[in-house]
Amino acid sequence: MSGKLRLIIVSGLSGSGKSVALHVLEDLGYYCIDNLPAGLLVTAVDEIRRSAGDTPRHLAVGVDARNQVENLNALPDLLHELRGKGVETDVIFLHASDDILLQRYSESRRRHPLAEQGVQLRAAIESERAVLSEVQLSADLIIDTSQSSIYELADVIRSRVDSRESQSLSVLIESFGFKYGIPTDADFVFDLRSLPNPYWTIKLRGLNGMDEEVQHFLDEQPKFIEMFEDVRAFLARWIPHYRDANRGYLTVAIGCTGGQHRSVYMTEKLAAALRDRREPILTRHNSLPEHRLSPD
Repeated sequence: MSGKLRLIIVSGLSGSGKSVALHVLEDLGYYCIDNLPAGLLVTAVDEIRRSAGDTPRHLAVGVDARNQVENLNALPDLLHELRGKGVETDVIFLHASDDILLQRYSESRRRHPLAEQGVQLRAAIESERAVLSEVQLSADLIIDTSQSSIYELADVIRSRVDSRESQSLSVLIESFGFKYGIPTDADFVFDLRSLPNPYWTIKLRGLNGMDEEVQHFLDEQPKFIEMFEDVRAFLARWIPHYRDANRGYLTVAIGCTGGQHRSVYMTEKLAAALRDRREPILTRHNSLPEHRLSPD
């Protein structure tokens, strides 16, 4: 078979944003198939490659809990077979907290696909997590959309997934507030709560780490600079090891109490310091104002 094919498998919990991700990929020129039985993945790829000839093609496939469990459990072997055929394959898994998923379904009044008659919504979500556990273990990138807007998710798909070049490592540094919970998609988590907090300076309280006044305040704090140098050196040392291990994605979470000041500026400062390396460095701020996702 000829032609270079890139395959993006989009999976995850209902209500986490799978439809948004597939729509973005479709707009980017991917041939999209939603709810494809996992057992037909190889067949679909072979057919696309035959029809494409020597023309590179991009294919995005939605795989969800409506599949038969045995097909989902066989996904790791199917991925190994596809990669053995030279198909560039990324598995993207989207999820969110139970409370956020319940909120989204309450607001939309849509029916959960596993919520059969007499089954409570929370029980359906729990069942779906169990059904998709093997898919999640096979994921190259896990995205927690609990605090993301549809626009932020679309940007992640464009900037991290579509823009990632073959054999490259996409690095995301994200800020968050511990009072909202630690991001579950993080590979590394750094805690800045021991550092001086601009929140306790009245004139800085209503600002955030993107504002110059906050940045100037933090740059004057020796402990902040010391923490920055330690984290920068750690990431500079270990990021290449993840790239050499053929990882496609690395997520670094930087947290402070509310995710407004210290973590935001540290995220931006680290990204600027690391962008002279060959890996693309992206940023995201989970606790700054945003819109909510709607169910798929």
